[in-house]
Amino acid sequence: MNKTGYPSKAESLIDIKAAGSKTKTLILWREVVMAYVSPAIMAGIGGLVTADKGLQIAALTTIGGTSALIALMLGLWLRIRGGRKRWLFAAPHFIVVGLFALMGAMLGLCAAWATANLLGIIIPIDNLAWIDRVWIDFPLSGVIASTIVTWRWRLAVKTNFSSKGEDKK
Repeated sequence: MNKTGYPSKAESLIDIKAAGSKTKTLILWREVVMAYVSPAIMAGIGGLVTADKGLQIAALTTIGGTSALIALMLGLWLRIRGGRKRWLFAAPHFIVVGLFALMGAMLGLCAAWATANLLGIIIPIDNLAWIDRVWIDFPLSGVIASTIVTWRWRLAVKTNFSSKGEDKK
């Protein structure tokens, strides 16, 4: 760690292992499971309340699946490259989470466009009833997954960072 308090290029804050039992580390598979389960349960409850079978099925497929996929991709990026980006630590927590939520929505929109247009070329759209749902499901799932993973990653990094700084004092 250099004098500015930011990690050097060689250091990655996600890999810092601080001593003590109170230290939290980010475990990617838990984040992916959480990103799948959270929106799937909420959408499933919404489908049960409104008696919408399409929403109940989408909760387990397009909503939960997209959230898990985006959480996995974002979690891997944060693990490999995120610790080397200074702005992730210098910016306020809400700004970082908000930017990543916006990025998740954009990724979801791109995935919805690709699914609707490219899959529509291969299979006639009339046979795919769920294709209209992806325009809402994918961006919303991207926002939820990005928010969950970024929030928890940033908390884990800050906890590890502050714990390591306390050990040196």
